[in-house]
Amino acid sequence: MLTGLLYKGEIKMQGKWRENLIKIKPYVAGEQSNDKDMIKLNANENPYPPSPQVKKVFEKYAQNSDGLKKYPNSDSIILKDAIAQRYNVNRNNVFVGNGSDDVLAVAFQSFFNSDKPIVYPDLTYSFYPVWCSLFGIEYKTYPVGDDFRINAEDYKEKNGGVIIPNPNAPTSLGEGTGFVEKILDYNQDSVVIIDEAYVDFGGVSSVPLVKKYENLLVTGTFSKSRSLAGLRIGFAIGSKTLIDVMEAVKNSYNSYTVDSISIEVGSASIEDDSEPVQPGGVAATAGAAQPHQRLVQVCPM
Repeated sequence: MLTGLLYKGEIKMQGKWRENLIKIKPYVAGEQSNDKDMIKLNANENPYPPSPQVKKVFEKYAQNSDGLKKYPNSDSIILKDAIAQRYNVNRNNVFVGNGSDDVLAVAFQSFFNSDKPIVYPDLTYSFYPVWCSLFGIEYKTYPVGDDFRINAEDYKEKNGGVIIPNPNAPTSLGEGTGFVEKILDYNQDSVVIIDEAYVDFGGVSSVPLVKKYENLLVTGTFSKSRSLAGLRIGFAIGSKTLIDVMEAVKNSYNSYTVDSISIEVGSASIEDDSEPVQPGGVAATAGAAQPHQRLVQVCPM
């Protein structure tokens, strides 16, 4: 049924299409100020530049941009291969996307389809409830302790999936692989996602556990320790079973989530690392170590 509205002397017909518009409270991104005198901390961006190898990629495209007339490789093969070599996994264990937010959104759609709620800490990344609202996923949160630590025992209840940032944001507190294995042992019937956006700054990576637990997905980003927030490069490492589902979901809405320049820049950045990740140990990257070393020099303990 159409209703009529009087607008400047004319009758405008108004349908009920507004009833079909989604009603959602979106995530609010960190403000990008144009004030050059402001010390910007709100988005946790790295104050140091990316690898010098990144500049060489841009110089290459500045001299010859002919390759940009074609679509990028939809599988981002050279980037996946660089990540796989860095983390000692196979290419089919790697998924890449337009920042880790894109990767996590695909993971939510891929794995959280149970009639049970997914679970995560109450004090954590504020995008999680937004994705739940957008994708119609029920969720339940568990409070962190008085010391802001996540209690693994809370995650014994049956659920539709688990996502935990490690280190957690915004508390900055991280847990070891023993904690993650306890979560995995409690949740053998659910996919467990460990969000490692900040692991390079001093956390313990759970990537080595992927070979032991087929239901574990570990996500990472190039935005923080690699100083590439402006290019939007994220990745996930997991079993082939999990990665195949994520690829199917991605290719159901956009086969080209990572552009040609980002693929090459990401590869150059990660190949510039001086040493590989130690199994079960701190993920030591050249880009991650430099800020800490500089801070120690400026602010000695």
